[in-house]
Amino acid sequence: MAQPAAIRRKVEAWLDRSDDESVALALRATPVWDGEPVVSIGSVKVRIVPCPTPLAARAALHDRAEDERVVLLTDLSDAELGDGILAHVSQCTVRSVDPWEVVRQLFGGAALDPTLVRTGRWVCDALTDLAPATGWPRPAGTVITRDHALRSLVTAQLGIRPDQIDSAGLLQWTTDAAALLRFTGLPEPIADGLGGYLSDVVGPAAAPILAAVRAGHGTDVIPLGLLVGLLWPDPAPRPAQQTEIAVARVRLEARFGGRRLTDPEAKAFRTAAEAWTDRIADDPGSRGEAGRLHARAETLAADLEMTGLLGGSSILPSGFTHRMRDFAAAVRLAVSGSRPGADQVARAQDALALVEGHRAADTGRIGTARMALRLLRWLSAEDDPKPRTLHEALHRQVRVDGWVDRARLDIFAGDTDPAVAEAYRLLHRAVDTRRGRHDEQFATLLAASTKADEPPGTLLRVEDLLERIVRPVMKRGHRVLLLVMDGMSVAAATELAESVTSGGTWLELAPDGGPRTGVLAALPTVTDVSRCSLFSGRIAVGQQKQEIAALTARFPSAVLLHKGDLRAGAGAALAPDVVAALADETTPLVAAVVNTIDDALDRSEPGTVVWSTETVTAVRDLLALATGRVVIVVSDHGHVIDRGPDGVVRPSPSSENRWRPATPPPGDGEVLVTGSRVAAGDGAVVLPWREDIRYGPRKSGYHGGASAAEAVIPLLVFSAHDEKVLPGWSGAPVASPAWWREPVTAAAPAPAPVRRPASRPPQPAGDTLFDLAAEPAAAPAALPPSLVDRLLASDLYRQRRGTRAPLPDARVAALVAALLARGGRATLETLAAAAEVPAHRIRFTVTALQKLLQVEGYPVLELDPDGHTVKLDQDLLVEQFGLADDR
Repeated sequence: MAQPAAIRRKVEAWLDRSDDESVALALRATPVWDGEPVVSIGSVKVRIVPCPTPLAARAALHDRAEDERVVLLTDLSDAELGDGILAHVSQCTVRSVDPWEVVRQLFGGAALDPTLVRTGRWVCDALTDLAPATGWPRPAGTVITRDHALRSLVTAQLGIRPDQIDSAGLLQWTTDAAALLRFTGLPEPIADGLGGYLSDVVGPAAAPILAAVRAGHGTDVIPLGLLVGLLWPDPAPRPAQQTEIAVARVRLEARFGGRRLTDPEAKAFRTAAEAWTDRIADDPGSRGEAGRLHARAETLAADLEMTGLLGGSSILPSGFTHRMRDFAAAVRLAVSGSRPGADQVARAQDALALVEGHRAADTGRIGTARMALRLLRWLSAEDDPKPRTLHEALHRQVRVDGWVDRARLDIFAGDTDPAVAEAYRLLHRAVDTRRGRHDEQFATLLAASTKADEPPGTLLRVEDLLERIVRPVMKRGHRVLLLVMDGMSVAAATELAESVTSGGTWLELAPDGGPRTGVLAALPTVTDVSRCSLFSGRIAVGQQKQEIAALTARFPSAVLLHKGDLRAGAGAALAPDVVAALADETTPLVAAVVNTIDDALDRSEPGTVVWSTETVTAVRDLLALATGRVVIVVSDHGHVIDRGPDGVVRPSPSSENRWRPATPPPGDGEVLVTGSRVAAGDGAVVLPWREDIRYGPRKSGYHGGASAAEAVIPLLVFSAHDEKVLPGWSGAPVASPAWWREPVTAAAPAPAPVRRPASRPPQPAGDTLFDLAAEPAAAPAALPPSLVDRLLASDLYRQRRGTRAPLPDARVAALVAALLARGGRATLETLAAAAEVPAHRIRFTVTALQKLLQVEGYPVLELDPDGHTVKLDQDLLVEQFGLADDR
């Protein structure tokens, strides 16, 4: 039986011939017509008449209206109709209705590709029945190829452009409800045929997409694809999840019309759906749509009773929530005992790696989680030995506890999820316990040293800073910018130092190229005492007027700028006088007091601010004009933050927040401090060492007490050019402690000795300020015992070493050993610490190592796109240098 569309196309072709004026067209077809008896084709009325007998044909011709033409549908032969009837028929014969001939006509008469014909009758019927009014697009050549015909059909029925028939285009199509409705209305053979073609072109993802559409779940295709990713996870699911996944897969089949997805189909579908949502999530204009799809996926997960699996999603918001809670559970477990074990910390590290792997992770919450993990690593290590001297206690604050305080501030600020918040609360309590012991030890040593009025020796006090640090720089002919960051703690200084050096202009200097040192504040640790003592060179009390007088008395050419002096009018970052002073060759010392941090203690939340050149804009602007000067950054005191409802308010005869007169005597968490360095209370005051104690009105933060966070002043020295501007100081190593950057390895064996860079000459007996030995870098974990030795002994290494790298063998050994010990990946900071390379030189060192190891350009050593991680290909190293162990 000829299709109505084929008959219509045949009639249209007949009417298009201007030289054919016949009133009738006879078509060989089953004499059945269910449509309208008269149809209009253009301006012509055509009556279609089934003619099973010659008499019926004769009657049709006789009854034809004057303005009509007639189409005779008959299965009779020419002889059976007779010449009398054929005389009125076009071409005097009964014509065949060849459906493929109709297709040719619809494509402009081009030849048919045999593979198109072999595709099946369904495609012929589809191309005929569904042809647009203007016909199908002409093929590029003279042949209607199968691909051209079917792409044209897909474009017409699905609305997907021919060049976008792929998994992304198919998923985009499912967001158009009208297009889905058109597809579901197609005859089943055509729908099946299009599905087969799309599977050939798009791949295995097409089958589940079209199955969901035909099952009536087309608008849920993308959310379903995200859920499929949870049920066919990569890597394979844990044994505990296998039953839950199997049950959920069965429930999911109904969404695909009862179809069970194959593994290749599921994985391709998952990949396509995740890629599609990633793409629109990166488009600001489409993020709302991405959020809607994510929410729908989570609703479907609840319907399918598979919400317990959402933690496996790296895309859905609930996946991030589940992962954060898993991390919180690992933290709670780690702090449940007396001290976290290595296995517990390793589990927390693994859990955090999953959190970081979420594609829509909240960067702020991840930052806090990283701080929590660092604190776990710190807690997992044996506590430091009790310091014997105040100098040792001060260095513990600068080199270890200041970093603890930085991380502790983040977890104190907390998390919005109650489950995570509870884990952070328990962690904070464990950290506070250890830090509290340290503060008590510090305060005890501070009180004893102050009472004894001991000579400072190697200890650097705030009143000695100008003479012992600033003046030696000036004596070498260097101009100085002294930045006094009012209220800056050691924790805040670690952030500021990272920000200053990140641009590459400034390099940090440290005593003997070793760890940072610090300065002891005057007591009590308030601005009027400690800052005035800094500028006076002795314990003194005063404000801006006294500070200016004291500084200019000692350094007549110096300029001291306070907050008001730095302000400028519209369009200028700094006042003209400030700009002029920094540029003046005859002004060797410019000192500027920056109050940003101290102001925050009164009016904002200092615990949640990252102190950088972006948040302390005065530092950024001053540094921009100070590249010809040595920059020395200190504070007058540190600070502690308000503990909120956990704070303890104690009565005091005075209104000071963190110090009080000597009577009544000190209680729990307090210490009596007496001596010549105490500038209040007639030389005797009670200072709290517990951070949660205050006496005065509530603020965001406080200072004045005897905690190490308040009494230890950070000291940072930066130079833009010369490493030797300060006698005994040189390029600083990585400042962060190992636990800050190094993961814990579960059940790690004892480290094996490896080649190390040559150590510095032994230091003379007794400490001096500039003879501070660098803390030894942590030894890497056990390595393949002879690989590094075989590298250094190889002929190719010796040949390349002579011409390619100015690196000593010991440094090469340390760098390669550090990489091998960490599975071939290590951060620049880790490598700098392992090889005892100053932090600002490690990039140059890695570049030199890269040139040495990369034989004929093979990527033995590479820097990750993140710019901070170095990768060593161990197999390629062995191959290129012939290091295979033949034993």
